[in-house]
Amino acid sequence: MAPIVSIRNLAKTYGNGFQALKGVNLDIGKGEILALLGPNGAGKTTLISIVCGLVNPSDGQVLVGGHDVVRDFRRTRAMIGLVPQELTTDQFETVWNTVTFSRGLHGKKADPARIEAILRDLSLWEKRENMLRELSGGMKRRVLIAKALAHEPEILFLDEPTAGVDVNLRREMWQVVERLRKDGVTIILTTHYIEEAEEIADRVGVINGGELLLVEDKTALMRKLGRKELRLELAEPLGALPPGLDSYNVALAEDGGALIYEYQGEAEQGRIATLLGSLAAQGIEFRDLSTRQSSLEDIFVELVGQRA
Repeated sequence: MAPIVSIRNLAKTYGNGFQALKGVNLDIGKGEILALLGPNGAGKTTLISIVCGLVNPSDGQVLVGGHDVVRDFRRTRAMIGLVPQELTTDQFETVWNTVTFSRGLHGKKADPARIEAILRDLSLWEKRENMLRELSGGMKRRVLIAKALAHEPEILFLDEPTAGVDVNLRREMWQVVERLRKDGVTIILTTHYIEEAEEIADRVGVINGGELLLVEDKTALMRKLGRKELRLELAEPLGALPPGLDSYNVALAEDGGALIYEYQGEAEQGRIATLLGSLAAQGIEFRDLSTRQSSLEDIFVELVGQRA
């Protein structure tokens, strides 16, 4: 099946000479959730803006549903919903009129039932007659999401959608995302809350300095790059690392009270029994053990640090 979004050799250099994107290649499948991670200034928003037709690329091509985003702007833009970072709303308009207008702006016929369902999903129904200037920042964020969903897009971009919002909205937002996924909507999100990407994304992309460092299935990425740590709390502290452990990636804790074994992959994991046997043979006893697996945040920090 052809990807719903296809990006080839995408580059963007602004008038001041800043190169925001450098030859980005990316395919996004219909119905998947892709989390795009990167520090501030990495190129995330520029990438989204080009796909949404808000910024023209300096080089390369973007196809949405097989259509070029520059030549077929209206057609591709109608397929896309965008929740921007900025709270850009008409302060003197009501919630109902704002969301309804957004639907009509994309050429969709009036559908009050659809608008009502969206507002109820986002806990905005009771605020439908309120002017936007009367709403809190979190409520205004909900209105942006409602506007993006009003024309029933096939692709939804969420650019830092939960930054600075309350826990309840964040929870509701991901419930909406899950329902949209079931309906076949493709979702691309940028976020600073890496635990969110770890929880809901199918694939994870890491971008830094305008370059896409990798895009991988989340589970495969954590299996391939995620490290595990076995910590053995010793019955008696040691003054030095025991002999015979040179072939293992074992370190002695600073206080001498624990041995720490870092391993990666099933092959190294299989050596744990051998390591424990070696310690037993030397009469080294431990009173407790625990394991820890690196998180997506650990992997992200490591990848970005390598390219800093």
